[in-house]
Amino acid sequence: MAPPLSGRTFLALGEDPGVVYAAGLLRHLGATITHTVGAGAPLAGALADRPIAVSCPLATTEPEDEIGAWARSGAMWLTGEPDGPPLVAPGIPATAARGAALVVELLSACRGRRVRVDGPALLGERAALTGLCRAGAVSAGSACRLLSTRDSYIAVNLPRPADLELVPAWLETGADSWTAIAAVCRDRSAADLVERAALVGLAITAPPGPDPEPDAQLHARGQAGWPRPWLVAGGDPTSPPETPLVVDLSALWAGPLCGNLLQLAGCRVVKVEAKDRPDGARFGVPAFFSLLNGAKESADLGTLRELLDGADVVIEASRPRALEQLGIDPADYPGTVWVSVTGYGRSGPWRNRPSYGDDAAIAGGLVAGGPVFVADAIADPLGGLHAAVAALGGLVGRRAALVDVALREVAGCAAGRGLPARGEAVWDGGDWWIDGHRVARPTARGPDHGAAQPS
Repeated sequence: MAPPLSGRTFLALGEDPGVVYAAGLLRHLGATITHTVGAGAPLAGALADRPIAVSCPLATTEPEDEIGAWARSGAMWLTGEPDGPPLVAPGIPATAARGAALVVELLSACRGRRVRVDGPALLGERAALTGLCRAGAVSAGSACRLLSTRDSYIAVNLPRPADLELVPAWLETGADSWTAIAAVCRDRSAADLVERAALVGLAITAPPGPDPEPDAQLHARGQAGWPRPWLVAGGDPTSPPETPLVVDLSALWAGPLCGNLLQLAGCRVVKVEAKDRPDGARFGVPAFFSLLNGAKESADLGTLRELLDGADVVIEASRPRALEQLGIDPADYPGTVWVSVTGYGRSGPWRNRPSYGDDAAIAGGLVAGGPVFVADAIADPLGGLHAAVAALGGLVGRRAALVDVALREVAGCAAGRGLPARGEAVWDGGDWWIDGHRVARPTARGPDHGAAQPS
């Protein structure tokens, strides 16, 4: 079947890095780009099969390089040791966020409600509302840690009380504290620790190796070499209404951000939760939950079947096994744009492994320094932005699709294999600066963030 934007043509202008990235996303959705322009070498080679650039004529944005976008995003402020300078991330995470936001603007404008968001600023949005800071080898949210192993290091993510209860089964010891866990990990190989964690259901991973070619997971998902942020299986033509119905089954950050952006684009978004297992984000800072979900309708899981029957878009973030246990198969809803956002994708040998934004970023190669976490669960906002791009692609292209968004692969696209971190921040007594750019603190959209503009 044809991908969602097959037959659609977009005008290509300029060589701004975010615009180059936007072009790659449109091409991955099947669009044709006219007036192609040669783009800068390593960046373009990393982002697309052919180097092209695209600019949304509807948005007048100033050209911006990766360092500048990263410095102002708030994400750099969150990257590094707590008593050291903020660090530049490897690759192009701010450019990826900016490019995805440009496509959200372009495609939402095609539907008549232009949504303009600052993609890089979304990376620090949760930290701005929760007061999080950089903490080096401890994640900003504190649930994930980078621990040394006998031969490398791993990311150990234990966000739930139930995860701590599984640690003895994972390590086959009575380790019950981070100090004890770290001591055991130092004597074991990263591969053994990661494989045992998968058996007991813990979100523990290792960084990618230097050569992506032997990566079994990428080969299994048909993406040997440079990863793409999603796999898209095109479906039949559809005729979505002026106000499409989006059924949002997701939780936490990535999926809800996708639903938030679709709501801004004029969709009716219904958030579905089980009464006995609500979205875990409800137990965090209320302002962050409200930011992503406050404008959505709410429904109980008991109404799910009826909602799915009328859905134009479905967003879910469940590992395939969980949906199978509910008797839900995307193939039973062929007229929808079905967007699945998981750590490792719906296919391949890791399809049922648990994952969250911090460990998925490490698995994709978004790690800085020696090593430290890059921003705050950065794979989540990047994943939500890319999921929204794909969902809007289906609505604009009027074509059903199964979109398989893997947070690990989104992070891999942003990490930019072969694109090392550049530059070093300097303190002037009042602010950190890098290459003439002030390193900004994280910011969040205000209560009026729902101001999508008619086009």
